Amino acid sequence: MLKKIVSSVAVLSLASTVVNADVITGRGASFPAPVYKAWTSAYNKATGVQVDYTPTGSGDGIKSIEKRIVDFAGSDKPLKPKTLAKHKLYMFPAVVGSIVLAYNIDGVKDGELKLSREAIAAIFDGKATNWDDAVIAKDNKDLKLPHAPITVAVRADKSGTTFNFTYFLNKIDSSFKVSKKPNWAAPKVVAGKSNSGVTANIKQIKNSIGYIEYSYKLKENLPAAQVQNKAGKFVKATVPAFQDAAKYAKWSKDSDFYAVIGDPDGETSYPIVAATFILLPAEKADMNKNVTKFFDWAFKNGDKAAADLGYVPLPASTKDEIRKYWEEKGIK
Repeated sequence: MLKKIVSSVAVLSLASTVVNADVITGRGASFPAPVYKAWTSAYNKATGVQVDYTPTGSGDGIKSIEKRIVDFAGSDKPLKPKTLAKHKLYMFPAVVGSIVLAYNIDGVKDGELKLSREAIAAIFDGKATNWDDAVIAKDNKDLKLPHAPITVAVRADKSGTTFNFTYFLNKIDSSFKVSKKPNWAAPKVVAGKSNSGVTANIKQIKNSIGYIEYSYKLKENLPAAQVQNKAGKFVKATVPAFQDAAKYAKWSKDSDFYAVIGDPDGETSYPIVAATFILLPAEKADMNKNVTKFFDWAFKNGDKAAADLGYVPLPASTKDEIRKYWEEKGIK
């Protein structure tokens, strides 16, 4: 009887192992969540393997992979090689996205509002408190901007989107601290969790403005501003402008692909762009091979889905560099 029970337990254990091998878990950045959702769904249909990704924010993703709670993590904030070595992690980029300044102003349509670098800094540090403030109005003489207080929509959680947006703000004004969760100086601030939370706040609150990933703007049909780039040109939030910006990204496997690509050169470049990264635990080679197999599949088959959602797929040369990195680490 005991032998039968032991055998039954062994069979159940084996069955559990087989099931778990077909499930890959990840969590972290909400910035790439729409494209990861498309990729994981298509991958499941093509292979039967389930990839569960939960968009909890980059800060949570980093903590989760450091504690080995998940198989992989997503982060829009790249970790420096020294930090990766400390926590025994590998890192590579997955896709490039953009951060737009979406707004809710009666009578102002998509792309009509122009925001200079000076105006953006003034809004987020509280120097411009009303929509008809001179620093905003001077570039929008054809618009009827209201004499109404500006509500600034930001992230409540530690966010890679915030990290990349504050990186851009720091390029404008060095007094802005690059941070995943800064203390905002604007007088009227509303915080939401993840990109979806900020998007919901902008949609619900009149005279608000906030920073969100472009695909969330598309999904909710929110208007977004033209943003002045490094060359002084006002650029609309469009996929071609994001692609122009992404051309200036430089990654190397020798530095674990560490790079912050915001505020690039180029007269036609949209200025607030960011790559999103995948973090893997160095010691889990077998599971890492499952994860890289998924991303390799996405690199080969997921470019159209990414582009349809407003992301910029990685160049073929970068994908090849990532595959070499996987081979060097023994995870391909």
